[in-house]
Formats: sequence, structure tokens, C-alpha cells
Amino acid sequence: MEIKVKREGDYSFVEEGEGPPLILLHGLFGALSNWRDVVLKFRSRYRVLIPMLPIYEKTGVKPSVSALAEFVKGFVDFKQIQRATFLGNSLGGHVAQLYALDHLETVEALVLTGSSGLFESGMGSTFPRRGNYTYIKERVQYTFYSPDTATNELIDEVFDIVNDNYKTLRILKIARAAQRQNLREKLDALKVPVLLVWGLNDNITPAHVAHEFHKLLPNSTLRFIDHCGHAAMMEQPERFNEVLEEFLNKIHPLAKTA
Repeated sequence: MEIKVKREGDYSFVEEGEGPPLILLHGLFGALSNWRDVVLKFRSRYRVLIPMLPIYEKTGVKPSVSALAEFVKGFVDFKQIQRATFLGNSLGGHVAQLYALDHLETVEALVLTGSSGLFESGMGSTFPRRGNYTYIKERVQYTFYSPDTATNELIDEVFDIVNDNYKTLRILKIARAAQRQNLREKLDALKVPVLLVWGLNDNITPAHVAHEFHKLLPNSTLRFIDHCGHAAMMEQPERFNEVLEEFLNKIHPLAKTA
């Protein structure tokens, strides 16, 4: 499926289907296409939206997790959504949590996969040898359990991003802000249903991070996917969708027969 990106107002986004809203948030090096298989699976029963977070663009949005969360609030208001289930991968999960902490009345449920917010081990605070394609390839492959998941297209995309000085500066500022903004003391306020879907072989946010989220979130369910790294919806899409569907059927029982 070709992901069709729309542009309305200040937002670039994907919007497919009708039904209860699902808002999908990508990570620091993510893209709208990361959620391709989720869109395919659920667009027949849900209104699936994926806003492009202004991570790399020259924009008035400050390079911080809090600013990205407020950007999401603006998008939700723009699309006139009253309540939604928010899904976030990596940094997108961090953004979803901050959004929920400030706007819980609009959150039906949360789905976090490989989320930051407690701990993450990514590219680090700098990009040494960022002009070295082999190095970037190794770092992208490190994200996944199976290196083959890191396609040449994905590696080229990341290589181009980290070799753009402006984009690199914004990425570093956001990454540092995320590391400073630990949510450990706030998570007990998120009493909505939360699904944690974690790659058992995640090198960026390892399994112990998922267990910690599960302990701190008062209404959470933890599911691991074996042979899977940091982006479960990309590496094990069928299994990810099975786990997600089981959860969503409990949140929206009428949608499963729509």
C-alpha cells in the first residue's frame, strides 16, 4: 500500500478509514511508513491517523518532547477528535505519555512499543563518523533483531538525515531533552488502559524497561514478541497486529464487528 500523505494547515499526515480514532506517533528516526501494516490491518474498522512530527523541519515547534506533545494536541484539535487511542513507538511513545499526562480526558487508551520515557540507549548524544555510511548502516541494523529488516532505503534515509547539519542539531536537542525528561514519578497518573508491546530483543529500550513501565503504570498489560527489536510493528507486523487487535477489541468491542 502506498501511504498517501495529506497536507492541511500546518500538518502533514495520513488519514485512513472510519471508526474510533487511532493516532499513531513515530520515533526520532521514524516516518509515516513505519506504521504501514497497522494502517492496512485496522483502517477497515478504525479512523487511523499518523501526524508527521516536526522533528527535522524548519518550524516554530521547539526541539523538545513537551513541544512535540503540544504539537499533537494542536493536531487533535485541528481534526476535531474528542477521544482517541494513542500508539507510540520509541520517542513517539514518550510524546504520547506526555500528551496523556496533560490531556488525559482525550485519551481512550495508550499503546507503547519500545518507548522512551524511562531509559533508552540510542545513537548517543553525538553522531561520530556520521559521514561514514557503514557506521550508519550498523547503527540502523542495531535497531532490529534481524539486520535484514534495515532496508537500503531505510539506511539511506537515516544517512541523509544525520548528514544534514540542521536536522542533526534538532535531533540531538530532542534526544537530550528526552533523556532529561524521565517520567518515572508521573506514570501512576496514567490510569487509562495501556498496552506495552515489546521486542524481546530490543537493544535500545531493553526488556527490563518494559517491566519497569509495567510496574509503574497502574492499568497496563505487557506482551513480549520474540525475535524482535525496537520497532515491533515493522519487524514482526503480523504478531504485533494480533496483540494490538486483542487489546483494541476490549477497548472498542463494537469495532471488531464493524
